[in-house]
Amino acid sequence: MATRWVRRSSAIITAHGDLDASNAHEFVDHVLRAVPRAERLVLDLNGVDFFGTAGFSALHTVNVRCAADRVEWVMVPSQAVLHLLRICDPDSALPRCDSISAALDTWRRGKPRPLLQLIPKSR
Repeated sequence: MATRWVRRSSAIITAHGDLDASNAHEFVDHVLRAVPRAERLVLDLNGVDFFGTAGFSALHTVNVRCAADRVEWVMVPSQAVLHLLRICDPDSALPRCDSISAALDTWRRGKPRPLLQLIPKSR
């Protein structure tokens, strides 16, 4: 895993290889270290060859933490990640983009994806 800051508050975190029960905790820890400094976060998972259910759980943890800290985030999934997301996230609740440049372009145009709302707004 590697983190690259493209702006003072925008990070790209890249992961390669397998993401499973043996390293999902390490992945979450790595991502969450960037969250307090970030306003925007791209998880580049395009190099992930195997993605287990622990990887999905890790993404859910990232999603909840980013929502709580009001950090916009998106992932760029590999085919292995997409395969599991089709099963575990059929409604595409987790934010995804086709490429890093597409994610950054969306933010430049000022069209962020809405953050997950954990508690319904009162009327």
